Amino acid sequence: MKIGSISENRKFENRVAITPETLKKYNSLGLQVNLSKDYALHLGIKDSEYESLGAKLFKDDEEVILNSNAIVQMSILSDENLNKLKKDQILIGVLNSHINEKKLRDITLKNVNCFSLELLPRITRAQSMDILSSQANLAGYKAVVDSFSYFRKAIPMMMTAAGTISAAKVLVVGAGVAGLQAIATAKRMGAIVFATDVRQASKEQVESLGGKFLSVEGSENLETEGGYAKETSEDFKKKQVELLKETLKKIDIVICTALIPGKKAPIIITKDMIEVMQNGSVIYDLAASQGGNSELTKVNEIVDNNGVKIMGESNILNKLPLSASNLYAKNIFNFVNNLFNKEKNTFNINLEDEIINKTMVK
Repeated sequence: MKIGSISENRKFENRVAITPETLKKYNSLGLQVNLSKDYALHLGIKDSEYESLGAKLFKDDEEVILNSNAIVQMSILSDENLNKLKKDQILIGVLNSHINEKKLRDITLKNVNCFSLELLPRITRAQSMDILSSQANLAGYKAVVDSFSYFRKAIPMMMTAAGTISAAKVLVVGAGVAGLQAIATAKRMGAIVFATDVRQASKEQVESLGGKFLSVEGSENLETEGGYAKETSEDFKKKQVELLKETLKKIDIVICTALIPGKKAPIIITKDMIEVMQNGSVIYDLAASQGGNSELTKVNEIVDNNGVKIMGESNILNKLPLSASNLYAKNIFNFVNNLFNKEKNTFNINLEDEIINKTMVK
């Protein structure tokens, strides 16, 4: 059985789905790995490194697709390459099934089996495959580092003979995986950190990292059974606006991480709130690609609103492609390992397995 991967569109995506480390693991399963030429050259990994481990390199993407039983990618294939998939082939990646619903429906009608890993259930057995957590962890870290580089003051408190420099105050909006990593990173760098989330269960996690949890008075826990945030009521939104507007007057840096799976990101930081922030403050919006948590966010632009910089990256992990690829490739391998029956040397689509059932696009 053969598993393949082709180069992503590097205008948008620098991560790869197979690394030399995971190639060795595919070998141990008895799977032949097919890759496109110069697959990870942009990450400093030469084709010869893959070839020395047994991978076959093809000059043309079509050859990889036609010679593979399963294709693993970071994101969905181009329309041209989707049309090259044939009956009983398998496509695995972050396919964004809500956004690409029509495309995926069309290829599943051709009996192509598609697995979209953002749909993984939140169960213990799926943790090693959890691409949202592995990638969000890095995103939370990088957002803090980047936002600090645009802030014009020192981050930690410094006491000198000439006087004291106050520590920067950071607000993290959304205390999921990315938010918690942002809190931990900002705290390690000496900032005073505040955080807010609609899920009351995150209060303990925020405080364990040294952050101060901002809670809307009388709020209920807005968390789904899967551990994600629910949409909030109008009453909650009004109370949240009041709390945030008062808090933002003293905040230097805001890291926005609040997302609702499959839906537009909620607007949490409005233009009115930004107006009360201090000149020189920074907002880094990790939700930019899904509409943004800030009303003024523009994808891949730095917006200056009366001295407040609002930053919105479409793919912040393109700035950490090697680390992100290493984690993502392991997530992908763990998923393939669960899907592949080594003894029978075949992919086993067992819909009684919750992981396979939940991720399969139907």
